[in-house]
Amino acid sequence: MHSQPSVLDAIRVRRSVRRVLPDPVSPETVEEVLDAARWAPSGLNNQPWRFLIVRSPEKREALARCTRYGELLRSAPAAVAVFLSRSASYSRDKDLQGVGAALQNLLLAAHACGLGACWLGEILNRRKEAEAALGVPSDLELMAVVTLGWPADEGPHGDAERRPLADLVVGEV
Repeated sequence: MHSQPSVLDAIRVRRSVRRVLPDPVSPETVEEVLDAARWAPSGLNNQPWRFLIVRSPEKREALARCTRYGELLRSAPAAVAVFLSRSASYSRDKDLQGVGAALQNLLLAAHACGLGACWLGEILNRRKEAEAALGVPSDLELMAVVTLGWPADEGPHGDAERRPLADLVVGEV
């Protein structure tokens, strides 16, 4: 079996980037990132994820007030709100896993495009406020917001430490 070293390398070196430049991220680059996200696997190929691109400073500020990580939303030139479409969903557990896979694809694609990205999950503590701030239909349930921007520096981002694999594998049967 032959592996894809570039994918494995990206998985190991990608980090949450919390400091980005104010320079805009082109619509083509955002589209490329979202195109990768939509190729995630999902049960019955139902593709229950939906994306809202958030560029407006006013909307980013409204979202920023819904999380203790608001400064990330204020400083990033773009963000993507990721939703579960209730009408496309057939099995909540499976569909949540699918949305998680789409989020991972999005993060890896952003990294491959040279973008810095940060997955904001804490915003779900104020999900209803965030959904109202974005004005989305009730069919859409917010799952995460990902900030996008060009990294402000080349330094280390986030915690690179991982538990040893031996601590995570519970056995083999």
